[in-house]
Amino acid sequence: MKLFPTIRRGRVALLGWLLIAVPLHAVPGSKPNVVLIMADDIGYECVSSYGSADYATPRIDQLAREGIRFMHGYSQPVCTPTRVQLLTGQYNVRNYVKFGYLDPAQITFGHDLRAAGYRTGIAGKWQLGGDRNTIPDYGFDEYCLWWMERKSWRYGDVGELIQNGEVLPGERGEYGPDVINAFALNFIENNAERPFFLYYPMMLPHAPFVPTPDSKNATGWREEDPRYFKDMVAYMDQLVGRIVDKLDALGLRENTLVVFMGDNGTNQEITSRMIDGRLIQGGKSTPTDAGTRVPLVVSMPSVVPQGLVSEVLVDFSDLMPTFHDVVGYTPGAQRVIDGVSFWPVLQGESATEREWSYCWYAKEGQEDDVAIFARTIRFKLYADGRMFDLARDPLETSVLSQTSELQAMRSHLRAVIERYAQVETIRQ
Repeated sequence: MKLFPTIRRGRVALLGWLLIAVPLHAVPGSKPNVVLIMADDIGYECVSSYGSADYATPRIDQLAREGIRFMHGYSQPVCTPTRVQLLTGQYNVRNYVKFGYLDPAQITFGHDLRAAGYRTGIAGKWQLGGDRNTIPDYGFDEYCLWWMERKSWRYGDVGELIQNGEVLPGERGEYGPDVINAFALNFIENNAERPFFLYYPMMLPHAPFVPTPDSKNATGWREEDPRYFKDMVAYMDQLVGRIVDKLDALGLRENTLVVFMGDNGTNQEITSRMIDGRLIQGGKSTPTDAGTRVPLVVSMPSVVPQGLVSEVLVDFSDLMPTFHDVVGYTPGAQRVIDGVSFWPVLQGESATEREWSYCWYAKEGQEDDVAIFARTIRFKLYADGRMFDLARDPLETSVLSQTSELQAMRSHLRAVIERYAQVETIRQ
């Protein structure tokens, strides 16, 4: 069985599309900038342009109107596995070691864009090991990061923030996400005259659910109070808007690829209403759609047609090869990359080579506690033989029987699992 992904066009005039979909070289003599924004613990159901009734995300929705909204973007079920896959373009079966760690021998997209002549920066949550002096070894020239060493989850405590090797004092009571955002804005401004790559893994709206600077009646709050989650989503959206506004103010917006996405599903304490009446409980840490289906919005006015809604399948290994295509970088022939570039889709083409996605998920890196599956947009097969129709059963409550009608799809997905089982054997 072969799937043929399609693109649905939003409400935009054909003439407008033709005027906007100019080739990349329309900006003479300048390489495109890349800004990758990743929110922490937010599934697709928390973004209003994806049909949420509970949250207002006008700045992310604006990005979607000005670019393309992917309906089938898939992460790993929790943060570190996602970050390892995202940064290296490889499925976790190849290079995942343990929670909170990325092997410093791995090649990241930071290395690649630096090699392509880009100034590279990272601002936000790190959680991948090393110490305050090792970030440049992962491919980043400048950084301002929340460091997990101290084990405190009080984001307002900016004393836990490390900027270019130095601990920020946090003596003025700043809100941590604001400090991170200010660094990101300064990085953009300071590098406006050269090509830059900014990776912005946000801290919001991860637990604990605490008031933001915009929260009303926040006296007497306690940690882990879900009533503040909505405020945190709204503030996250505001921070995204500050990045876009800075690019506009500097005249960089047309020539900057901006990507917004979540790193995994929403916290399980949160249940969200959709405009169609559905209730979706957050599925973080689970391999279901509630744990892995995330918002993915991409905008670049000089290239990406406005108002597109894409039904193609994208997983987080695809970001690295897409960035390679955007900046014109070719990795070495021996380099193993599992991702598939969706750069053609961003240029308005419906073609994509990806018909399936693979997942090897073991939060602690132990093979005896691993979830393995291959999926298309509709069907999902686990390594243990369970198969689900996600279009009808997104919560995976009813295992499909082994009917002859589904045999071709089952065999197709089984072949994917067996391909990567060979990698797992080497890993062991």
